[in-house]
Amino acid sequence: MERRQDKRVLQILTAIVLGILAAALMWYSANEGIDQAVGRERGHKFGATYMTMNNPFYEIIDDELRSQLEARGDILITRDPALDVEKQMEQVLEMIDRKVDGIFINPVDWKQIGPALEEAAKAGIPIIVVDSEVFESELAACTIVSDNYQAGVQCADYLLEHKDGGDILLLTHSAAKSGLDRIQGFKDTMEGHEEFCILAEGDCLGQLELAMPVTEELLNQYPQADIIMCLNDVAAMGTMAALKDAGLAGQIAVCGVDGSPDGKSMIEAGFMAATAAQFPREIGRQAAEAAYRILEGEPVEPVIKIKTELITRENLELYGSDGWQ
Repeated sequence: MERRQDKRVLQILTAIVLGILAAALMWYSANEGIDQAVGRERGHKFGATYMTMNNPFYEIIDDELRSQLEARGDILITRDPALDVEKQMEQVLEMIDRKVDGIFINPVDWKQIGPALEEAAKAGIPIIVVDSEVFESELAACTIVSDNYQAGVQCADYLLEHKDGGDILLLTHSAAKSGLDRIQGFKDTMEGHEEFCILAEGDCLGQLELAMPVTEELLNQYPQADIIMCLNDVAAMGTMAALKDAGLAGQIAVCGVDGSPDGKSMIEAGFMAATAAQFPREIGRQAAEAAYRILEGEPVEPVIKIKTELITRENLELYGSDGWQ
């Protein structure tokens, strides 16, 4: 029985890794260096740059955003800085040179991106921030994010309700405000509950391939850990791959944030405890709506927060595991 279970874990994780790599390759082939509407100059032209397209969450936001814009006859130029803040700054400057009407940005580093945003402001180009805030918030015409702090609270509340105590490891992404807020929400909720102890944390940039070795290193230092809180589902996939290698699959409670199809599949299989679900299509839709309101001179809320919802085995059937909610 245990051997069949291990085989199932390996099959699921292998499929997830191959799926992410294949999706990234397809996106790269379709988008890198190519404007999907070359030669079309009618209507508005927008730019978008996300911290990395090696995450299906941003693909969904971009797909919804593109659909909304193209439905109005406008175009979207998408760039992938691959977690390189200098490259992302260059991409913003490129968009300024191309005289786009608006820039959608998910910052690689919420503080270091400031100078590029200042250049956009000088050029009179509105910035719409998606998923993670920027430090100089006054440079953003509008920010559309999940309630990231509440996502961390929801994961902590779940553990407080379902476990008598535990030793916790945290997988973080300190350059992203969204990641900081999720972990802070988790920490604040756990504060005062002495039956739970946060042992240590490791920065994995929210990436699967980095989360695996970070998890392995933390487990070597803290073998007593029985809970791992990850800032997103991609990191959780890396964590669970490391747990599989260590023979600990299903023995440590893993929580994440996203509500990704992969995360929900792992909850269904019994290898992940919970994920605080985001709604990437709603983020993309509201970002497009905010951009048009700004261009039309209409008022917009400076920050729009979209609720998250906790998904566990108890309510998984309400969300399904085939796609994003």
